Amino acid sequence: MPIRSCSSVVAVLAALAVGACENRTAQPIAPSALQTRDGASWSAQVQNGAASAAEHAVTLFDACDPETFNAVLGAGTCVRQGGIRFEKFLEQLMSHHSAGAWHFAPSEVTMQVGQVLVANNRGGETHSFTEVEEFGGGNNAFINNLVGLTTVAPGCEQAVPLAAGASSSETEDEAGVEKYQCCIHPWMRAVVHVKEK
Repeated sequence: MPIRSCSSVVAVLAALAVGACENRTAQPIAPSALQTRDGASWSAQVQNGAASAAEHAVTLFDACDPETFNAVLGAGTCVRQGGIRFEKFLEQLMSHHSAGAWHFAPSEVTMQVGQVLVANNRGGETHSFTEVEEFGGGNNAFINNLVGLTTVAPGCEQAVPLAAGASSSETEDEAGVEKYQCCIHPWMRAVVHVKEK
């Protein structure tokens, strides 16, 4: 799609994204700042160094370009250096229904009950690491339509933003298969297999 054709799409996305971005700060969250989920099961912490044997980390990545993302979505939307220009991001969403640089790594984790699952946001944008019943769309209808996910994933209504540079953790207390996705960029997903000790 030619860049000129993207201008109307960019204008619509900017209008729709204002509500999703209006609570963002202009600076990245300080490493000591806390992120909470439901207060009981999530304890906020920033991870320094390698995870211990009892921890399993999922890293949240993106490749936003601050100049173009901030121009369209507002100051502070992207706080990393360099990256993919906003119009290229839109082209990727329209062509592939995802943007490959926006992902969770690893996308599959196996761990035991009692171990800690850690989410580290190493991207330049705010993401969420939200447990959902089934994978689906996120909380932004415009992005959902671009990627063909028109049904919001059950669980995204309780999504808690995880700012760039922040981390959160949860101790797994029961065996089973859990699904996590970003409720802003819904193609970002991970499956966690929790086994009995």
